[in-house]
Amino acid sequence: MRRVAVSLFAFVLTILAFAQTSNTSPAAPSNWPTAQFASAKDPSVHKAYEVLNEMLRALGGDAWLNIRTSETTGRAYSFYHGQPSSMSVPYWRFWEWPDKERVELTKQRDVIELYTGDKAYEITYKGTATQGPKDVDDYLRHRDHSLEWVVRKWLPAQGTTILYSGTAMVERNLADQVTVLNAANDSVTISVDGTTRLPVKVSYSWRDPVDRQFDEESVIFANYKPVEGVQTPYSVVRNRNGDMSSQRFITSATYNRDLPPTLFEPKGPLYNPEKQTPPKK
Repeated sequence: MRRVAVSLFAFVLTILAFAQTSNTSPAAPSNWPTAQFASAKDPSVHKAYEVLNEMLRALGGDAWLNIRTSETTGRAYSFYHGQPSSMSVPYWRFWEWPDKERVELTKQRDVIELYTGDKAYEITYKGTATQGPKDVDDYLRHRDHSLEWVVRKWLPAQGTTILYSGTAMVERNLADQVTVLNAANDSVTISVDGTTRLPVKVSYSWRDPVDRQFDEESVIFANYKPVEGVQTPYSVVRNRNGDMSSQRFITSATYNRDLPPTLFEPKGPLYNPEKQTPPKK
């Protein structure tokens, strides 16, 4: 009887060891941005490494990581204190990694928001105006905490740390949470759906320079659809301190089409709307 018990115990241990090995995610390719954490001994770092790799595979792996450009169309909504502040507006968005973006608004596409590097412009029938410091700061903060920026710039950088933050209910689903902390002590939390392994939320906080209070901003991704090998969220919602601030519904998306450089060049004479009147045409 004792021999049978010992044999049974050894069998159970073998099964448990096999199950643990089977549940371990394979290592990431050496060229992935998570590669520097592959040999981490800390359980929290290793778990975060596995969750991030599962997320990248779900998004499309190399296809997502190597996106150079994207073009999307859809409808955009803006909100104030969580309430709609305007009717929906059709938009056309052109984006080029890492820091070029053009958004054309209205049916006539005659209102254009243009971002290149740390510069921001608004092009209307009045001409090309430089955007104010607050609008520029808001845009750069969103860009520098975006999923693409955090994965492709923060993760491979020296001094970055990743930690598994446990699970939480996000958009009515259980999600694994990973916190990414860069060398500047800035952090972003990525929530990964427990079933699909797709990212459902990116959140971060920052101190308002005026009232010195911390504000929390987040982006919610939903309604994923495969496009050219990339899982693409067709619904993107921005929140600030728990209130919805903007929402975009995508109707079409394409990737890696060559975009003419002129798309991201401001046209005509520039003026500062806070200091100057628009130039006469």
